[in-house]
Amino acid sequence: MGEQSPESGSKTAKKTKRAAGKKAAAERDTASATAAAEASKAPARKAAKKSAAAPAGKASEKPKVKPRAAGKAATGEPSAKKAPARKAAAKKAPAGKGSAGRAVVAAAGRARKPAVVPERTTVDVEGTAPVKTVATRAPRDESRTALVRRARRINRELAEVYPYAHPELDFDNPFQLLVATVLSAQTTDLRVNQTTPALFAKYPTPEDLAAAVPEEVEEILRPCGFFRAKTRSVIGLSKALTEDFGGEVPGRLEDLVKLPGVGRKTAFVVLGNAFGRPGITVDTHFQRLVRRWKWTEETDPDKIEAAVGALFPKSDWTDLSHHVIWHGRRICHARKPACGACPIAPLCPACGEGETDPEKARKLLKYEKGGLPGQRLKPPQAYLDAGGRPAPPLGAG
Repeated sequence: MGEQSPESGSKTAKKTKRAAGKKAAAERDTASATAAAEASKAPARKAAKKSAAAPAGKASEKPKVKPRAAGKAATGEPSAKKAPARKAAAKKAPAGKGSAGRAVVAAAGRARKPAVVPERTTVDVEGTAPVKTVATRAPRDESRTALVRRARRINRELAEVYPYAHPELDFDNPFQLLVATVLSAQTTDLRVNQTTPALFAKYPTPEDLAAAVPEEVEEILRPCGFFRAKTRSVIGLSKALTEDFGGEVPGRLEDLVKLPGVGRKTAFVVLGNAFGRPGITVDTHFQRLVRRWKWTEETDPDKIEAAVGALFPKSDWTDLSHHVIWHGRRICHARKPACGACPIAPLCPACGEGETDPEKARKLLKYEKGGLPGQRLKPPQAYLDAGGRPAPPLGAG
Protein backbone atom coordinates (compact mmCIF):
# COMPACT_ATOMS: atom_id res chain seq x y z
CA MET A 1 0.00 0.00 0.00
CA GLY A 2 2.71 2.69 0.60
CA GLU A 3 4.86 1.60 -2.29
CA GLN A 4 5.03 3.54 -5.67
CA SER A 5 5.06 1.96 -9.04
CA PRO A 6 8.09 2.45 -11.38
CA GLU A 7 6.02 4.49 -13.84
CA SER A 8 4.86 7.00 -11.23
CA GLY A 9 8.42 7.49 -9.98
CA SER A 10 9.79 8.30 -13.40
CA LYS A 11 6.98 10.84 -14.01
CA THR A 12 7.76 12.59 -10.72
CA ALA A 13 11.46 12.86 -11.57
CA LYS A 14 10.69 14.34 -14.97
CA LYS A 15 8.43 17.00 -13.41
CA THR A 16 11.11 17.91 -10.89
CA LYS A 17 13.75 18.20 -13.60
CA ARG A 18 11.55 20.46 -15.74
CA ALA A 19 10.84 22.74 -12.75
CA ALA A 20 14.57 23.04 -12.02
CA GLY A 21 15.28 23.95 -15.67
CA LYS A 22 12.65 26.67 -15.68
CA LYS A 23 14.03 28.10 -12.47
CA ALA A 24 17.58 28.22 -13.86
CA ALA A 25 16.37 29.94 -17.04
CA ALA A 26 14.53 32.51 -14.98
CA GLU A 27 17.67 33.19 -12.93
CA ARG A 28 19.75 33.61 -16.11
CA ASP A 29 17.24 36.10 -17.55
CA THR A 30 17.30 38.06 -14.31
CA ALA A 31 21.12 38.16 -14.28
CA SER A 32 21.35 39.37 -17.90
CA ALA A 33 18.76 42.09 -17.26
CA THR A 34 20.67 43.27 -14.22
CA ALA A 35 23.92 43.39 -16.24
CA ALA A 36 22.26 45.41 -19.00
CA ALA A 37 20.88 47.86 -16.49
CA GLU A 38 24.30 48.29 -14.89
CA ALA A 39 25.88 48.87 -18.30
CA SER A 40 23.35 51.55 -19.17
CA LYS A 41 23.99 53.33 -15.86
CA ALA A 42 27.80 53.44 -16.32
CA PRO A 43 27.96 56.67 -18.48
CA ALA A 44 25.69 58.48 -16.03
CA ARG A 45 27.94 57.46 -13.13
CA LYS A 46 31.05 58.68 -14.96
CA ALA A 47 29.39 62.03 -15.69
CA ALA A 48 28.36 62.29 -12.03
CA LYS A 49 31.95 61.63 -10.93
CA LYS A 50 33.29 64.35 -13.28
CA SER A 51 30.79 66.90 -12.06
CA ALA A 52 31.63 66.04 -8.45
CA ALA A 53 35.37 66.51 -9.17
CA ALA A 54 34.84 69.95 -10.78
CA PRO A 55 35.36 73.07 -8.52
CA ALA A 56 32.28 74.54 -6.90
CA GLY A 57 30.59 77.33 -8.81
CA LYS A 58 32.08 76.32 -12.20
CA ALA A 59 29.96 73.28 -12.94
CA SER A 60 27.38 75.29 -14.86
CA GLU A 61 29.86 77.49 -16.73
CA LYS A 62 30.24 76.93 -20.45
CA PRO A 63 33.71 75.98 -21.62
CA LYS A 64 35.64 78.96 -22.90
CA VAL A 65 36.49 78.79 -26.56
CA LYS A 66 39.94 80.08 -27.47
CA PRO A 67 40.57 81.58 -30.93
CA ARG A 68 41.86 79.09 -33.38
CA ALA A 69 45.38 79.39 -34.68
CA ALA A 70 45.85 81.44 -37.86
CA GLY A 71 46.64 78.36 -39.95
CA LYS A 72 43.65 76.37 -38.71
CA ALA A 73 41.28 79.32 -39.07
CA ALA A 74 42.40 79.79 -42.68
CA THR A 75 42.20 76.12 -43.70
CA GLY A 76 39.05 75.22 -41.77
CA GLU A 77 40.79 72.45 -39.74
CA PRO A 78 38.78 71.65 -36.58
CA SER A 79 40.27 72.62 -33.30
CA ALA A 80 41.70 69.93 -31.03
CA LYS A 81 39.36 70.99 -28.23
CA LYS A 82 36.22 70.36 -30.23
CA ALA A 83 36.35 66.55 -29.74
CA PRO A 84 35.66 66.54 -25.94
CA ALA A 85 32.82 68.99 -26.40
CA ARG A 86 31.25 66.85 -29.08
CA LYS A 87 31.59 63.69 -26.92
CA ALA A 88 29.93 65.44 -23.98
CA ALA A 89 27.09 66.57 -26.21
CA ALA A 90 26.71 63.02 -27.55
CA LYS A 91 26.55 61.61 -24.00
CA LYS A 92 23.82 64.07 -23.04
CA ALA A 93 21.71 62.99 -26.01
CA PRO A 94 19.04 60.37 -25.18
CA ALA A 95 19.74 56.75 -26.10
CA GLY A 96 18.24 55.48 -29.30
CA LYS A 97 18.07 59.01 -30.86
CA GLY A 98 21.30 59.27 -32.84
CA SER A 99 20.00 61.94 -35.24
CA ALA A 100 18.98 64.17 -32.34
CA GLY A 101 22.42 63.70 -30.77
CA ARG A 102 24.14 64.70 -34.01
CA ALA A 103 21.90 67.77 -34.22
CA VAL A 104 22.98 68.79 -30.71
CA VAL A 105 26.68 68.42 -31.66
CA ALA A 106 26.20 70.39 -34.84
CA ALA A 107 24.37 73.14 -32.94
CA ALA A 108 27.18 73.29 -30.40
CA GLY A 109 29.73 73.71 -33.21
CA ARG A 110 27.70 76.48 -34.83
CA ALA A 111 27.33 78.28 -31.52
CA ARG A 112 31.13 78.50 -31.15
CA LYS A 113 31.87 79.97 -34.59
CA PRO A 114 30.63 83.52 -33.87
CA ALA A 115 32.88 83.62 -30.81
CA VAL A 116 35.98 82.79 -32.89
CA VAL A 117 35.69 84.33 -36.33
CA PRO A 118 34.64 87.89 -35.39
CA GLU A 119 37.38 88.06 -32.78
CA ARG A 120 40.02 87.14 -35.36
CA THR A 121 38.61 89.58 -37.86
CA THR A 122 38.65 92.38 -35.31
CA VAL A 123 42.29 91.71 -34.49
CA ASP A 124 43.23 91.81 -38.17
CA VAL A 125 41.45 95.11 -38.73
CA GLU A 126 42.81 96.79 -35.63
CA GLY A 127 46.34 95.59 -36.33
CA THR A 128 46.41 97.00 -39.84
CA ALA A 129 48.51 100.16 -40.20
CA PRO A 130 46.31 103.16 -41.05
CA VAL A 131 46.77 104.95 -44.33
CA LYS A 132 48.99 107.96 -43.88
CA THR A 133 47.33 111.23 -44.86
CA VAL A 134 48.61 114.75 -44.90
CA ALA A 135 46.45 117.15 -42.94
CA THR A 136 45.75 120.20 -45.06
CA ARG A 137 43.13 122.90 -45.22
CA ALA A 138 42.32 122.24 -48.86
CA PRO A 139 38.78 123.17 -49.82
CA ARG A 140 36.60 120.08 -49.65
CA ASP A 141 34.66 119.23 -52.77
CA GLU A 142 35.69 122.48 -54.43
CA SER A 143 33.81 122.86 -57.67
CA ARG A 144 35.45 123.78 -60.92
CA THR A 145 33.88 127.22 -60.80
CA ALA A 146 35.10 127.81 -57.24
CA LEU A 147 38.62 126.72 -58.19
CA VAL A 148 38.73 129.12 -61.14
CA ARG A 149 37.51 131.99 -58.99
CA ARG A 150 40.00 131.28 -56.22
CA ALA A 151 42.92 130.91 -58.67
CA ARG A 152 42.11 134.19 -60.43
CA ARG A 153 41.71 136.01 -57.14
CA ILE A 154 45.16 134.78 -56.05
CA ASN A 155 46.61 136.13 -59.29
CA ARG A 156 44.92 139.52 -58.74
CA GLU A 157 46.29 139.71 -55.20
CA LEU A 158 49.79 138.86 -56.40
CA ALA A 159 49.52 141.47 -59.16
CA GLU A 160 48.97 144.11 -56.46
CA VAL A 161 51.97 142.89 -54.47
CA TYR A 162 54.25 142.56 -57.54
CA PRO A 163 52.98 145.17 -60.03
CA TYR A 164 56.38 145.35 -61.75
CA ALA A 165 57.02 141.63 -61.98
CA HIS A 166 59.27 140.88 -64.95
CA PRO A 167 62.00 138.44 -66.00
CA GLU A 168 64.91 138.82 -63.63
CA LEU A 169 67.42 138.00 -66.33
CA ASP A 170 69.18 140.95 -67.94
CA PHE A 171 68.89 141.09 -71.74
CA ASP A 172 68.78 143.58 -74.59
CA ASN A 173 67.43 141.39 -77.39
CA PRO A 174 65.78 137.99 -77.95
CA PHE A 175 69.14 136.28 -78.54
CA GLN A 176 70.51 137.42 -75.18
CA LEU A 177 67.31 136.35 -73.40
CA LEU A 178 67.47 132.94 -75.07
CA VAL A 179 71.07 132.34 -74.05
CA ALA A 180 70.54 133.68 -70.52
CA THR A 181 67.50 131.44 -69.99
CA VAL A 182 69.47 128.36 -71.08
CA LEU A 183 72.26 129.31 -68.66
CA SER A 184 69.83 129.82 -65.75
CA ALA A 185 69.22 126.08 -65.36
CA GLN A 186 70.43 124.78 -61.96
CA THR A 187 71.62 128.23 -60.86
CA THR A 188 70.29 131.64 -59.83
CA ASP A 189 69.34 134.51 -62.09
CA LEU A 190 71.78 136.68 -60.17
CA ARG A 191 74.65 134.39 -61.04
CA VAL A 192 73.65 134.41 -64.69
CA ASN A 193 73.44 138.21 -64.70
CA GLN A 194 76.96 138.33 -63.32
CA THR A 195 78.23 136.04 -66.10
CA THR A 196 76.46 137.11 -69.29
CA PRO A 197 77.98 140.62 -69.64
CA ALA A 198 81.42 139.14 -70.37
CA LEU A 199 79.92 136.51 -72.68
CA PHE A 200 77.89 138.99 -74.77
CA ALA A 201 80.74 141.50 -74.86
CA LYS A 202 82.95 138.90 -76.56
CA TYR A 203 80.20 137.14 -78.62
CA PRO A 204 77.43 139.69 -79.31
CA THR A 205 75.69 137.77 -82.14
CA PRO A 206 74.73 134.17 -82.89
CA GLU A 207 77.36 134.07 -85.66
CA ASP A 208 80.11 135.08 -83.21
CA LEU A 209 79.09 132.53 -80.59
CA ALA A 210 78.69 129.79 -83.22
CA ALA A 211 82.35 130.27 -84.25
CA ALA A 212 83.69 130.49 -80.67
CA VAL A 213 86.33 128.17 -79.23
CA PRO A 214 84.54 125.90 -76.69
CA GLU A 215 87.36 126.11 -74.14
CA GLU A 216 87.17 129.89 -74.07
CA VAL A 217 83.41 129.84 -73.61
CA GLU A 218 83.76 127.28 -70.83
CA GLU A 219 86.03 129.60 -68.87
CA ILE A 220 83.45 132.37 -69.05
CA LEU A 221 80.55 130.11 -68.07
CA ARG A 222 82.37 128.24 -65.29
CA PRO A 223 80.66 130.23 -62.46
CA CYS A 224 77.22 129.10 -63.71
CA GLY A 225 77.86 125.43 -63.02
CA PHE A 226 77.54 122.58 -65.53
CA PHE A 227 79.60 124.87 -67.76
CA ARG A 228 80.64 122.18 -70.26
CA ALA A 229 77.08 121.10 -71.03
CA LYS A 230 75.91 124.72 -71.15
CA THR A 231 78.75 125.60 -73.48
CA ARG A 232 77.66 122.88 -75.89
CA SER A 233 74.07 124.14 -75.70
CA VAL A 234 74.75 127.84 -76.36
CA ILE A 235 77.21 127.12 -79.18
CA GLY A 236 74.84 124.55 -80.66
CA LEU A 237 71.79 126.83 -80.60
CA SER A 238 73.88 129.66 -82.07
CA LYS A 239 74.90 127.43 -84.99
CA ALA A 240 71.26 126.39 -85.50
CA LEU A 241 70.14 130.03 -85.50
CA THR A 242 72.83 130.92 -88.01
CA GLU A 243 72.24 128.00 -90.35
CA ASP A 244 68.46 127.56 -90.13
CA PHE A 245 67.02 130.95 -89.20
CA GLY A 246 69.44 133.50 -90.66
CA GLY A 247 70.85 134.48 -87.27
CA GLU A 248 67.43 135.47 -85.91
CA VAL A 249 65.56 133.95 -82.99
CA PRO A 250 62.33 132.39 -84.30
CA GLY A 251 59.03 133.54 -82.84
CA ARG A 252 57.25 130.18 -82.94
CA LEU A 253 57.18 127.52 -80.26
CA GLU A 254 57.64 124.72 -82.81
CA ASP A 255 60.93 126.27 -84.00
CA LEU A 256 62.31 127.20 -80.61
CA VAL A 257 62.01 123.74 -79.08
CA LYS A 258 64.15 122.33 -81.92
CA LEU A 259 67.16 124.33 -80.77
CA PRO A 260 69.77 122.54 -78.57
CA GLY A 261 69.08 123.02 -74.85
CA VAL A 262 65.71 124.71 -75.42
CA GLY A 263 62.54 123.22 -73.96
CA ARG A 264 59.01 124.49 -73.53
CA LYS A 265 59.88 126.48 -70.41
CA THR A 266 62.70 128.35 -72.12
CA ALA A 267 60.63 128.81 -75.26
CA PHE A 268 57.72 130.39 -73.34
CA VAL A 269 60.10 132.75 -71.51
CA VAL A 270 61.39 133.98 -74.88
CA LEU A 271 57.96 134.12 -76.54
CA GLY A 272 56.29 135.93 -73.66
CA ASN A 273 59.00 138.44 -72.88
CA ALA A 274 60.70 139.03 -76.22
CA PHE A 275 57.76 138.63 -78.63
CA GLY A 276 54.74 139.39 -76.44
CA ARG A 277 53.15 136.00 -77.11
CA PRO A 278 51.46 134.50 -74.05
CA GLY A 279 52.96 131.44 -72.43
CA ILE A 280 53.21 129.75 -69.03
CA THR A 281 56.70 129.26 -67.63
CA VAL A 282 56.65 126.10 -65.49
CA ASP A 283 59.86 126.28 -63.48
CA THR A 284 60.50 124.74 -60.05
CA HIS A 285 58.85 127.66 -58.20
CA PHE A 286 55.77 127.53 -60.39
CA GLN A 287 55.39 123.77 -59.93
CA ARG A 288 55.70 124.01 -56.16
CA LEU A 289 53.24 126.83 -55.67
CA VAL A 290 50.42 125.64 -57.95
CA ARG A 291 50.41 122.31 -56.11
CA ARG A 292 50.38 124.05 -52.74
CA TRP A 293 47.44 126.12 -53.88
CA LYS A 294 45.66 122.98 -55.12
CA TRP A 295 45.34 124.31 -58.64
CA THR A 296 46.46 120.90 -59.87
CA GLU A 297 47.91 117.64 -58.57
CA GLU A 298 49.98 116.98 -61.70
CA THR A 299 53.75 116.66 -61.49
CA ASP A 300 54.68 116.61 -65.16
CA PRO A 301 55.52 120.16 -66.38
CA ASP A 302 53.53 119.79 -69.60
CA LYS A 303 50.45 118.59 -67.72
CA ILE A 304 50.84 121.39 -65.16
CA GLU A 305 51.01 123.89 -68.00
CA ALA A 306 47.80 122.55 -69.53
CA ALA A 307 45.93 122.35 -66.20
CA VAL A 308 46.84 125.87 -65.04
CA GLY A 309 46.36 127.37 -68.49
CA ALA A 310 42.76 126.17 -68.44
CA LEU A 311 42.08 128.26 -65.32
CA PHE A 312 43.07 131.61 -66.84
CA PRO A 313 42.52 133.52 -70.07
CA LYS A 314 45.43 133.23 -72.45
CA SER A 315 46.24 136.92 -72.11
CA ASP A 316 47.12 136.41 -68.42
CA TRP A 317 49.59 133.57 -68.89
CA THR A 318 52.86 135.56 -69.09
CA ASP A 319 52.13 137.88 -66.17
CA LEU A 320 50.75 134.97 -64.14
CA SER A 321 54.09 133.17 -64.56
CA HIS A 322 55.98 136.23 -63.27
CA HIS A 323 53.65 136.68 -60.29
CA VAL A 324 53.93 133.05 -59.21
CA ILE A 325 57.70 132.86 -59.70
CA TRP A 326 58.33 136.10 -57.84
CA HIS A 327 56.15 134.95 -54.96
CA GLY A 328 57.97 131.62 -54.81
CA ARG A 329 61.36 133.31 -54.66
CA ARG A 330 60.46 135.92 -52.07
CA ILE A 331 57.81 134.54 -49.72
CA CYS A 332 56.58 131.00 -50.48
CA HIS A 333 59.92 129.21 -50.14
CA ALA A 334 60.38 125.49 -50.64
CA ARG A 335 61.57 124.55 -47.15
CA LYS A 336 60.04 127.19 -44.91
CA PRO A 337 57.34 129.42 -46.39
CA ALA A 338 56.78 132.78 -44.72
CA CYS A 339 53.06 132.16 -44.15
CA GLY A 340 52.78 134.93 -41.54
CA ALA A 341 53.84 137.54 -44.13
CA CYS A 342 51.96 136.11 -47.12
CA PRO A 343 49.32 138.38 -48.65
CA ILE A 344 47.29 135.44 -50.00
CA ALA A 345 47.33 133.34 -46.82
CA PRO A 346 43.48 133.34 -46.53
CA LEU A 347 43.27 131.80 -50.01
CA CYS A 348 46.02 129.22 -49.56
CA PRO A 349 45.08 125.64 -48.58
CA ALA A 350 48.66 125.05 -47.38
CA CYS A 351 48.76 128.04 -45.05
CA GLY A 352 50.40 126.94 -41.80
CA GLU A 353 53.06 124.70 -43.31
CA GLY A 354 55.58 127.49 -42.77
CA GLU A 355 56.24 130.18 -40.16
CA THR A 356 52.96 131.78 -39.10
CA ASP A 357 54.30 134.33 -36.62
CA PRO A 358 54.30 137.67 -38.50
CA GLU A 359 57.57 138.96 -37.05
CA LYS A 360 59.44 135.71 -37.62
CA ALA A 361 57.92 135.35 -41.07
CA ARG A 362 59.13 138.81 -42.11
CA LYS A 363 62.71 137.73 -41.45
CA LEU A 364 62.33 134.91 -43.98
CA LEU A 365 61.57 137.19 -46.95
CA LYS A 366 64.26 137.11 -49.64
CA TYR A 367 65.28 138.75 -52.85
CA GLU A 368 68.09 138.33 -55.36
CA LYS A 369 68.58 141.46 -57.43
CA GLY A 370 70.43 144.26 -55.75
CA GLY A 371 72.12 142.03 -53.17
CA LEU A 372 73.60 138.67 -52.38
CA PRO A 373 71.62 135.48 -53.10
CA GLY A 374 69.33 134.79 -50.19
CA GLN A 375 69.86 138.18 -48.57
CA ARG A 376 66.96 139.08 -46.25
CA LEU A 377 65.10 142.37 -46.10
CA LYS A 378 62.95 144.11 -43.50
CA PRO A 379 59.66 144.48 -45.37
CA PRO A 380 58.07 146.50 -46.70
CA GLN A 381 61.04 147.83 -48.63
CA ALA A 382 61.35 148.73 -52.32
CA TYR A 383 64.49 148.42 -54.39
CA LEU A 384 65.67 149.12 -57.92
CA ASP A 385 66.77 146.38 -60.28
CA ALA A 386 69.88 146.50 -62.44
CA GLY A 387 68.00 148.44 -65.13
CA GLY A 388 66.81 151.12 -62.71
CA ARG A 389 63.22 149.91 -62.74
CA PRO A 390 61.28 150.00 -59.47
CA ALA A 391 60.32 146.73 -57.89
CA PRO A 392 57.48 146.15 -55.40
CA PRO A 393 57.78 145.75 -51.65
CA LEU A 394 58.60 142.23 -50.55
CA GLY A 395 55.98 141.76 -47.90
CA ALA A 396 52.45 142.12 -46.75
CA GLY A 397 51.49 145.27 -44.92
